[in-house]
Amino acid sequence: LAGPDGTDARAYATGRGLDEATISTWQLGYAPAGWSTLVDHLQARGFTAADLVEAGLALEGDRGLYDRFRDRLMFPTRDARRRLIGFGARAMRPGDEPKYLNTPQTPLFDKSGNLYGLDRAAEPIRRADQAVVVEGYMDVIAAHQFGVDNVVASNGTSITEKQMTLLKRYTQNVVLALE
Repeated sequence: LAGPDGTDARAYATGRGLDEATISTWQLGYAPAGWSTLVDHLQARGFTAADLVEAGLALEGDRGLYDRFRDRLMFPTRDARRRLIGFGARAMRPGDEPKYLNTPQTPLFDKSGNLYGLDRAAEPIRRADQAVVVEGYMDVIAAHQFGVDNVVASNGTSITEKQMTLLKRYTQNVVLALE
């Protein structure tokens, strides 16, 4: 969120009550508004168009390859083993749809089989013998910032059977706090 391009994303995050340490800890970022900023950057480092599409970072359009995420606050998504598997992204402009955009289904990312924040919440869930499931990224991050660290998100208003199976590895006690 550093630099002038990330000003709106930083303002959104701090406006929602996140402090600088939390923003840094959760590695929140900003995807610039340009159509091929990330594509150009990664291709200059040797990644192919096929690599970028398979990873869910780019799309193939009539005029070529372009960034999937543009002008969005970025939430890195990790699996329980702390490996980066995808991204969630919030639109910065009113009217931009969808409001939230996730990495599509890829060999690494399965939205229905992952819980946001589980990489940080797994041990606290075991210690508390309870998991609290909330709806989204900001809910998880805010809870952790204020010391409630057994919280994960389903990334939507429903929770899947795969997500419940994943949670059972850590506790049998699940509290749903969905809007």
